[in-house]
Amino acid sequence: MQSRRRPPAATERLAFAEMTADDLDDIAALLGDPGVMRYYPRPKDRAEALDWIRWNEGLYRREGFGLWVIRSRATGEFVGDCGLTPQEVDGVVDVEVGYHVRADLQGRGFATEAAAACRDHARELLGVDRLIAIIHPENIPSQRIAEKIGLRFERTTTSRSGDPVRVYAARLST
Repeated sequence: MQSRRRPPAATERLAFAEMTADDLDDIAALLGDPGVMRYYPRPKDRAEALDWIRWNEGLYRREGFGLWVIRSRATGEFVGDCGLTPQEVDGVVDVEVGYHVRADLQGRGFATEAAAACRDHARELLGVDRLIAIIHPENIPSQRIAEKIGLRFERTTTSRSGDPVRVYAARLST
């Protein structure tokens, strides 16, 4: 399990690491930013950001993966989070790739680079057969990222909170 648990390999610009409570300031700023969270019901407060970290720590232990902190390889600067989480959609659990990038760093390809690394990690190390992204219908930039990493629009459905979401999916097996 330990080999499964390691984060994705570094990319040209980004390094991945497991989230810990030491990342609380960065995660709270990221998830508390109204711009980053505009397609969520609301930004998260500091306690909810800590819950986010704890949820991911549990995922690392149970699943061997979760959302990882992404940092610039050049500077060590916090960029955001990206990773893999099990998500239930319409009664079926799939692995979802998810990503959040600081508002001031969006539009530079970081989310696409990180999501592609997570897709490859899911396929090559974890043996994931099907990867999805669950995206708010108005979140066009995120839909573009999903398409850039090979996911295709599959259907519109309803989230657990009752909101419409678009599901993008791809088979990863060769």
